[in-house]
Amino acid sequence: MPRPKRTVEEYVRGIRAGDRVILGQAITLVESARPEHQAQAQAVINTLLETRPADTASVRIAITGAPGVGKSTFIEALGMYLVEQGHKVAVLAIDPSSSVSHGSILGDKTRMERLAASEQAFIRPSPSGESLGGVARKTRETVLLVEAAGYDIVLIETVGVGQSETAVHRMTDVFLLLLLPGAGDELQGIKRGIVEMADILAVNKADGDRIQLANQARAHYLNATHLLPAKASGWTPQVLTCSAQDQTGIPGIWEAVQAYRDQTLANSYLQKNRRYQAHYWFREALDSGLQALFYNNPGVQARLAELEPEVLAGRMSPFAAAEAVIRKFLES
Repeated sequence: MPRPKRTVEEYVRGIRAGDRVILGQAITLVESARPEHQAQAQAVINTLLETRPADTASVRIAITGAPGVGKSTFIEALGMYLVEQGHKVAVLAIDPSSSVSHGSILGDKTRMERLAASEQAFIRPSPSGESLGGVARKTRETVLLVEAAGYDIVLIETVGVGQSETAVHRMTDVFLLLLLPGAGDELQGIKRGIVEMADILAVNKADGDRIQLANQARAHYLNATHLLPAKASGWTPQVLTCSAQDQTGIPGIWEAVQAYRDQTLANSYLQKNRRYQAHYWFREALDSGLQALFYNNPGVQARLAELEPEVLAGRMSPFAAAEAVIRKFLES
């Protein structure tokens, strides 16, 4: 028997009351491709935005790192520490590869048993089998929903490869890069762009006989960050060590996050960055919507089918063909 459809008001009341079942159902609406679900999801989000608290009330933290760095163990250790400090923690994923790899949080949720069992935590994997753009947009909207439900700390994990770091950087306040002990050749293997985005670098697995190696890695990464251009936030990246397994170094990482937040609130960078991010996703949604409108147009589809073979055969310029297709769209 199908579940009765909820009204916008029921979703809003349930989310504000912190009902995790209704929150999960609202996120499913956001993730749905059905137009009626999208319309209702946007109505729920807009209603919640009208009465939400200050835009900087929450802390949005990106957590990334190469596979094997221990992201799931670290997220559980940090999440449990924050819960013990009285925070409500939401963990989200950006993983468009999850249909193939079965994803980071999709697979790791079973290993975050303590955090998943906490009433003060909410864990949600990304939709599987979608493009990065689709997952990123839905994650951005999910952030708004979990914040409305009272989660004041939002941890967004990426798989640590590809372009997902850029997407998550555009929806978070603090970018935390997890690293492994040992800094020789592997330093060259980390994309410069990811290191440049990082506000906090944490060398994980600093335990047992790896402590000295972790300290050496910290020194190498500290030297590397000094060669990077100054950040617009005015923040100097912090390089720390921790062991998520032994739960050491976690309070120091949280202190660094708080220090970053205090500084960027004081110099107004956090507020400006939130506005920039909202503008970016607004334009991204416009681009995505216009592209869908264009390619779903029957006249465009017919003209594409007609002209693409001409372009591929070299009988027509790609630019002339594109102009002809656009003219067809404008005429329709």
